[in-house]
Amino acid sequence: MRILALETTEKAGGVAAMDGCNLLAELELDRHQRSAQSLAPAIHALLERVHWTPRDVQLVTVVVGPGSFTGLRVGVATAKVFAYAVGAEVLGIGTFEVVAAAAPEQVARLATVIDAQRGDVVVQSFARQADGWFAPVGPEELLPADDWLARLTPGDVVSGPGLAKLVDRLPSGVEPLDRSCWPPRASVVGRLAYRYQEIGRRDSLWELAPRYCRPSAAEEKWKARTS
Repeated sequence: MRILALETTEKAGGVAAMDGCNLLAELELDRHQRSAQSLAPAIHALLERVHWTPRDVQLVTVVVGPGSFTGLRVGVATAKVFAYAVGAEVLGIGTFEVVAAAAPEQVARLATVIDAQRGDVVVQSFARQADGWFAPVGPEELLPADDWLARLTPGDVVSGPGLAKLVDRLPSGVEPLDRSCWPPRASVVGRLAYRYQEIGRRDSLWELAPRYCRPSAAEEKWKARTS
């Protein structure tokens, strides 16, 4: 299964090419450009590196959120257009799943966090299962960062890009994973996609959509003006 994996939840995203569960290549997006500018050139460079034509890709997988409004829209739209153009299947994966899957093997439970701006965070907890993969413990939650920090207790292990703003405020005894584990990576997206496609999971090309944690600021302002 030749897999193209896209990760655009933050400004610094990436792309990866997988042959089954084997990583062939991974490229980071240009940090000095928006994903709308950098994603297509990165995909082109990736395919050249692994000597694939676009039609060699059998599955396009993309992170669907939560994350940056613009990044998610660009990533999902690109995945759908690419998959449609080459006749590939498509699969969306949640941001928190990707963050959790990057945790070291000795981590049994994990709290993940993403910055939702305006003093809020989106969080979700995970527990490692008998097969070695993480499964969510409860739903995603949008709440004030202070409330999430107050929930944490000594011995908790935490990860996610939201720690960039919060790591210095973690309660005593709470263990952050290494910074390299915090951002979602395209290679982990590809690894999860291979696992899911092996058990028959697929998404509809026409129904796949970004998953936001809240309306955008522009949508909230419009709603306030028209209500």
